[in-house]
Amino acid sequence: MSSYAGQGMDDKPRLLVVKGSFSAMGGAERDILRNLPYLKKLFSIRVATLDAVSELELLCQELKSPLLKPDKSWEIPKDSLSIIRDSATDSSLKFWKEIEGLEESILESDMIHIISGDGSLSFIDLIPKSIPVHLHLLEPHRGLHEDVLHKKINGKPKRNLTLTKTMLSKARKRDISMIKKLSSRENSSISGNSKYTVSRIKKIYDIDAGLLWPSISFEEFPSEPQDDEKENFNEISKPYIVNIGRASWAKGTWETISMLEHTGLSMAHVGGGNSEDINKLISHAESCNVKVWFAPRLTQNELSGLLRGARASVSMAHGEPFGLTPIEAFSIGTPALFVNEGGFTDTIIDKENGRLIDRSDTKEWAHALEQSNDIKIRKKWSESGKDRIESLNLTCEMHAKRIFQIFDNF
Repeated sequence: MSSYAGQGMDDKPRLLVVKGSFSAMGGAERDILRNLPYLKKLFSIRVATLDAVSELELLCQELKSPLLKPDKSWEIPKDSLSIIRDSATDSSLKFWKEIEGLEESILESDMIHIISGDGSLSFIDLIPKSIPVHLHLLEPHRGLHEDVLHKKINGKPKRNLTLTKTMLSKARKRDISMIKKLSSRENSSISGNSKYTVSRIKKIYDIDAGLLWPSISFEEFPSEPQDDEKENFNEISKPYIVNIGRASWAKGTWETISMLEHTGLSMAHVGGGNSEDINKLISHAESCNVKVWFAPRLTQNELSGLLRGARASVSMAHGEPFGLTPIEAFSIGTPALFVNEGGFTDTIIDKENGRLIDRSDTKEWAHALEQSNDIKIRKKWSESGKDRIESLNLTCEMHAKRIFQIFDNF
């Protein structure tokens, strides 16, 4: 009996969970971590990654589930020439091949569950056609298929966009070819993480993908304050809104600051960003007379406390694939005010459990911020938000069951 089979003495199917990189520790990575314990109840699991983080390592130790990783973490090539040549695909594949015990784990798996992102798709080349594989395609590669990642923090192009599109044509064709090749192979399945993402997959790859929602844990974002939850943040002036996501044009950070001008509200930004962008945002905030606090990396309790004390959770992100921040706000009971785009439209019903607002409608944003200060409205939106979570069944248990159903359908 093999070692992997030995792990599953209770005859659970053997699942290999694959994610190229965890270093960003954004919504996608947090979603995987919260779901691994529930997958463990249905599968005998192993996890493979090119770039582990301490949170993942500790969790795998607690679950007694093997973590397969290279001796040295993979770093995505970020120079312009590497991006044009799509060097990340080749370099990540090289790192995958060097992980001790990975080939054996692949061959012993009953299903392989890949979550898209940097370094993930190259893993497909290692999987025999006899082994079922599911790709959770969180978003088509935005750098290849959209302009939004090729803009500076203030929205100005980093370089000529037509030239950029031309330079990336080879990498774009390769990405489309990889996804189509996976879709056409036997024992394969592809799911988006929102109706919006499913529509994008159809538009870009001409593939009819399934739908696999992310999840929310009420234990992570409890409706009532916990004993050890941090309540006061002296660094941020009250009243304030919370904006979550690594600072960028794609996340709408600049526009959110612009929108807050004349509102008297401060902004607590969670997610960091590169120092040059942060400095530009600080200058922009000063010109708008908006006080901004760029939070360090927060613990879960600190994040919950920060959200609970906020006027609202706000995002003006461009084409967000799903967006966990609205449902996290629902869970806490903080009003969710989001731009009427992307996956936000899957979870927010305007004026029922939050607000969906056109990007340029400054007056409506101001009105929504005033609504968010009304206790009755806050209570109504909170209750309706929790109902929305329940109606979509966004629990970790259901997420794991949906993955098991995908496996069961092969």
